[in-house]
Amino acid sequence: MNQALHFSEALLPTGWARNVRVTIADGRFAGIECVVPPRPDDQRHTVALPGLPNLHSHAFQRGMAGLAERRGSSADSFWTWREAMYHFLDRMQPHHVAAVAALAYAEMLESGFTRVGEFHYLHHDPAGAAYGNVAAMAGAVAEAAHETGIAMTLLPVFYAHADFGGAAPKPGQRRFICDLESFAQLHQGCGAAIADLADAVLGLAPHSLRAVTAEELAALLALHPAGPVHIHAAEQVAEVEASLAWSGQRPVEWLLDHAPLDPRWCLIHATHTTAAEAKGMAARGVVAGLCPVTEANLGDGIFPALEYRAAGGQFGLGTDSNVLIDASEELRWLEYVQRLSHRGRNLLAGGHEASTGGDTYRAALAGGSQALGAPAGLAEGNPADFLTLDPGHPSLVGASRDRWLDGWIFAAGRSAIDGVWRSGRQVVAAGRHLQREGIVQRYQAVLAELLG
Repeated sequence: MNQALHFSEALLPTGWARNVRVTIADGRFAGIECVVPPRPDDQRHTVALPGLPNLHSHAFQRGMAGLAERRGSSADSFWTWREAMYHFLDRMQPHHVAAVAALAYAEMLESGFTRVGEFHYLHHDPAGAAYGNVAAMAGAVAEAAHETGIAMTLLPVFYAHADFGGAAPKPGQRRFICDLESFAQLHQGCGAAIADLADAVLGLAPHSLRAVTAEELAALLALHPAGPVHIHAAEQVAEVEASLAWSGQRPVEWLLDHAPLDPRWCLIHATHTTAAEAKGMAARGVVAGLCPVTEANLGDGIFPALEYRAAGGQFGLGTDSNVLIDASEELRWLEYVQRLSHRGRNLLAGGHEASTGGDTYRAALAGGSQALGAPAGLAEGNPADFLTLDPGHPSLVGASRDRWLDGWIFAAGRSAIDGVWRSGRQVVAAGRHLQREGIVQRYQAVLAELLG
């Protein structure tokens, strides 16, 4: 069904434009006109922004939100959190994952994300055996994407080892583990699981250099010669130290020297990256996949964003553990951790009088789109994925152009989101997903079962 909308202002790939009329057909922008009046039947809004890509999510971890905030008997860290996560997922079955992922994806849409990169590694049954349908868990997240309407780039994870050098996996990792033969079947099954989703993309995710050997990495790339490749790298200091002990090189350094890094690669976190490594990533066109809220929650550290951007590096944003799902929070914390680290303000703005919100939003849009292998933006032929802001929000009084973004990201937050459209269909109205009530009820029942 064709439809037309008119915006007083809209952020286009060429910049801000006024009096923008868009026509949508088959879920895509069929036409975009600027400086034109609305027609009688047009749906009218004040401001439109392109939906953001969320390049890194573990949807099932949404069920853990708020459950790991009690101090343990020893010093808490990522590694103690990981043990709690292993315990949480012990009982999850596909119907649990579908319900938890549906809430996560609805919250993503409500906050302005319109595509998710699902870094999917929960593959097997609680005993560690493959389901009859080897991609049953992938089917569960695909079901959640279909229910909520979010676009999906599915990134099946190859996970074979517990540490560098091919160490045997630990019992808590049994639900993740594949060999190359079983993973090839799983990867094919994941493609089938998302085949009916509009604009879906299939990628590949070697979990990390802890979990994959050099030989396995080469075989995986031969299996998946085109499309997105995502890998965790240098998230924690202990990981960097273990990599040095194994190879004499840091994780990002090793990847730059031994892997065919190019623009289809995304290094997730890359928290502990040196200046030389940042320059190498930028030179290869790699995207840094940053998840500031999760990185803060886990105490990972602070990515050297200023140095990376100065080298021309691309980045995108993700929600990772989904402890809190909010696009504006990720954008705000990206800037705020740099302010705390460097004791300055407006550090990621591109120059004199530049808007910090505007520049970080456009960069995250471009980097996330590249990393997820899907176009984004209000342009003819692209999926009609966009959001509108509430012009009556107190933090948006008098807003225009990049002031919309500054006010939303640094003051209003998700409460300023009015509507969200995905593939031309409105999925969020008045800030709430249209299916929220049923999704929340099912989530509550599943959590009661898992926690009981």
